[in-house]
Amino acid sequence: MRAVRAVPNPRLTGLGTGLFCVAVMVVLGFLDGLLFDTPGAALTVYGVLFLPVCALTACWVRGGDLLAAPVAAPIAFAAGMVSVAGGGDGVTGWAMGMVTALATGAGWLYGGTLIAGVTVLVRRARLVRRRAATAAGRPRPPVGARPSGGARPSGGGRPSGGGRPSGGARRGG
Repeated sequence: MRAVRAVPNPRLTGLGTGLFCVAVMVVLGFLDGLLFDTPGAALTVYGVLFLPVCALTACWVRGGDLLAAPVAAPIAFAAGMVSVAGGGDGVTGWAMGMVTALATGAGWLYGGTLIAGVTVLVRRARLVRRRAATAAGRPRPPVGARPSGGARPSGGGRPSGGGRPSGGARRGG
Protein backbone atom coordinates (compact mmCIF):
# COMPACT_ATOMS: atom_id res chain seq x y z
CA MET A 1 0.00 0.00 0.00
CA ARG A 2 1.20 3.50 -0.77
CA ALA A 3 1.70 5.84 2.13
CA VAL A 4 -0.32 9.00 1.77
CA ARG A 5 1.28 12.23 2.90
CA ALA A 6 -0.96 13.92 5.41
CA VAL A 7 0.35 17.47 5.05
CA PRO A 8 2.08 18.96 2.02
CA ASN A 9 5.63 20.14 2.65
CA PRO A 10 6.37 22.85 0.09
CA ARG A 11 9.37 25.12 0.52
CA LEU A 12 8.62 28.66 -0.56
CA THR A 13 11.20 31.33 -1.27
CA GLY A 14 10.91 34.73 0.38
CA LEU A 15 8.98 36.12 -2.60
CA GLY A 16 6.85 32.98 -2.81
CA THR A 17 6.04 33.28 0.87
CA GLY A 18 4.84 36.84 0.43
CA LEU A 19 2.81 36.00 -2.66
CA PHE A 20 1.25 32.95 -1.02
CA CYS A 21 0.26 34.82 2.11
CA VAL A 22 -1.10 37.86 0.24
CA ALA A 23 -3.01 35.76 -2.31
CA VAL A 24 -4.65 33.58 0.34
CA MET A 25 -5.62 36.56 2.51
CA VAL A 26 -7.05 38.50 -0.46
CA VAL A 27 -9.17 35.49 -1.46
CA LEU A 28 -10.29 34.91 2.14
CA GLY A 29 -11.04 38.61 2.58
CA PHE A 30 -13.12 38.65 -0.60
CA LEU A 31 -15.08 35.55 0.45
CA ASP A 32 -15.49 36.94 3.95
CA GLY A 33 -16.81 40.22 2.58
CA LEU A 34 -19.33 38.35 0.42
CA LEU A 35 -20.59 36.08 3.21
CA PHE A 36 -20.92 38.56 6.07
CA ASP A 37 -22.80 41.84 5.90
CA THR A 38 -21.75 43.30 9.22
CA PRO A 39 -18.16 44.55 9.40
CA GLY A 40 -17.72 43.29 12.99
CA ALA A 41 -18.52 39.67 12.13
CA ALA A 42 -16.51 39.82 8.94
CA LEU A 43 -13.50 41.19 10.80
CA THR A 44 -13.68 38.47 13.46
CA VAL A 45 -13.90 35.67 10.89
CA TYR A 46 -11.10 37.29 8.87
CA GLY A 47 -8.89 37.48 11.95
CA VAL A 48 -9.55 33.86 12.90
CA LEU A 49 -8.67 32.75 9.35
CA PHE A 50 -5.52 34.89 9.41
CA LEU A 51 -3.97 32.84 12.24
CA PRO A 52 -3.65 29.49 10.38
CA VAL A 53 -2.47 31.29 7.24
CA CYS A 54 0.38 32.78 9.30
CA ALA A 55 1.23 29.37 10.73
CA LEU A 56 1.26 27.74 7.29
CA THR A 57 3.34 30.56 5.86
CA ALA A 58 5.93 30.17 8.62
CA CYS A 59 6.00 26.38 8.22
CA TRP A 60 6.34 26.41 4.43
CA VAL A 61 9.11 29.01 4.01
CA ARG A 62 12.60 27.77 3.13
CA GLY A 63 15.25 27.70 5.84
CA GLY A 64 17.26 30.47 4.19
CA ASP A 65 14.25 32.79 3.92
CA LEU A 66 12.77 32.39 7.39
CA LEU A 67 12.59 36.11 8.03
CA ALA A 68 10.12 36.57 5.17
CA ALA A 69 7.20 34.93 7.01
CA PRO A 70 6.78 37.44 9.86
CA VAL A 71 7.33 40.28 7.40
CA ALA A 72 4.77 39.04 4.86
CA ALA A 73 2.03 38.42 7.44
CA PRO A 74 1.12 42.06 8.24
CA ILE A 75 1.31 43.02 4.56
CA ALA A 76 -1.07 40.18 3.68
CA PHE A 77 -3.41 41.16 6.53
CA ALA A 78 -3.69 44.71 5.16
CA ALA A 79 -4.04 43.53 1.55
CA GLY A 80 -6.91 41.19 2.37
CA MET A 81 -8.56 43.75 4.61
CA VAL A 82 -9.49 45.90 1.60
CA SER A 83 -12.62 43.86 0.86
CA VAL A 84 -13.52 43.30 4.54
CA ALA A 85 -13.30 46.90 5.69
CA GLY A 86 -16.58 48.74 5.58
CA GLY A 87 -16.61 52.36 4.63
CA GLY A 88 -18.62 55.20 3.24
CA ASP A 89 -18.72 56.56 -0.27
CA GLY A 90 -15.62 57.76 -2.01
CA VAL A 91 -11.95 57.48 -1.25
CA THR A 92 -12.24 59.24 2.11
CA GLY A 93 -14.96 56.86 3.31
CA TRP A 94 -12.97 53.85 2.13
CA ALA A 95 -9.82 55.13 3.86
CA MET A 96 -11.70 55.70 7.11
CA GLY A 97 -13.18 52.21 6.94
CA MET A 98 -9.74 50.75 6.27
CA VAL A 99 -8.12 52.61 9.18
CA THR A 100 -10.95 51.60 11.49
CA ALA A 101 -10.79 47.95 10.42
CA LEU A 102 -7.00 47.86 10.85
CA ALA A 103 -7.29 49.46 14.27
CA THR A 104 -9.99 47.08 15.49
CA GLY A 105 -8.21 44.07 13.95
CA ALA A 106 -4.85 44.92 15.49
CA GLY A 107 -5.13 42.07 18.00
CA TRP A 108 -5.55 39.53 15.21
CA LEU A 109 -2.69 41.14 13.31
CA TYR A 110 -0.35 40.99 16.29
CA GLY A 111 -1.43 37.44 17.11
CA GLY A 112 -0.80 36.15 13.59
CA THR A 113 2.53 37.93 13.35
CA LEU A 114 3.50 36.49 16.73
CA ILE A 115 2.58 32.98 15.56
CA ALA A 116 4.70 33.42 12.43
CA GLY A 117 7.59 34.90 14.42
CA VAL A 118 7.64 32.20 17.09
CA THR A 119 7.33 29.44 14.49
CA VAL A 120 10.23 30.92 12.53
CA LEU A 121 12.37 31.26 15.69
CA VAL A 122 11.75 27.62 16.61
CA ARG A 123 12.56 26.48 13.08
CA ARG A 124 15.74 28.58 13.06
CA ALA A 125 16.88 27.18 16.42
CA ARG A 126 16.32 23.63 15.16
CA LEU A 127 18.19 24.42 11.94
CA VAL A 128 21.18 25.84 13.84
CA ARG A 129 21.21 22.89 16.25
CA ARG A 130 21.08 20.42 13.33
CA ARG A 131 23.94 22.20 11.54
CA ALA A 132 26.04 22.23 14.72
CA ALA A 133 25.45 18.51 15.25
CA THR A 134 26.41 17.78 11.65
CA ALA A 135 29.54 19.90 11.93
CA ALA A 136 30.53 18.24 15.21
CA GLY A 137 30.32 14.81 13.64
CA ARG A 138 33.14 15.40 11.16
CA PRO A 139 36.56 16.93 11.72
CA ARG A 140 37.15 20.43 10.44
CA PRO A 141 40.07 20.91 8.06
CA PRO A 142 43.03 22.85 9.49
CA VAL A 143 43.29 26.52 8.60
CA GLY A 144 45.04 26.98 5.27
CA ALA A 145 44.51 23.42 4.10
CA ARG A 146 43.48 22.83 0.52
CA PRO A 147 39.99 21.57 -0.12
CA SER A 148 39.67 17.88 -0.93
CA GLY A 149 40.26 16.96 -4.55
CA GLY A 150 43.50 18.91 -4.89
CA ALA A 151 41.80 22.05 -6.10
CA ARG A 152 43.43 25.31 -5.18
CA PRO A 153 41.32 27.87 -3.36
CA SER A 154 40.42 30.87 -5.47
CA GLY A 155 42.40 33.70 -4.02
CA GLY A 156 42.95 35.66 -7.20
CA GLY A 157 46.72 35.11 -7.04
CA ARG A 158 47.04 37.15 -3.87
CA PRO A 159 49.71 36.07 -1.45
CA SER A 160 48.64 34.49 1.79
CA GLY A 161 50.03 35.69 5.06
CA GLY A 162 48.00 38.69 6.03
CA GLY A 163 48.16 40.39 2.64
CA ARG A 164 51.91 41.08 2.79
CA PRO A 165 54.12 39.83 -0.03
CA SER A 166 56.50 37.08 1.05
CA GLY A 167 59.47 38.52 -0.81
CA GLY A 168 60.23 35.18 -2.44
CA ALA A 169 59.48 33.92 -5.90
CA ARG A 170 55.90 33.66 -7.00
CA ARG A 171 54.29 30.31 -6.78
CA GLY A 172 53.63 28.74 -10.12
CA GLY A 173 50.25 27.49 -11.04
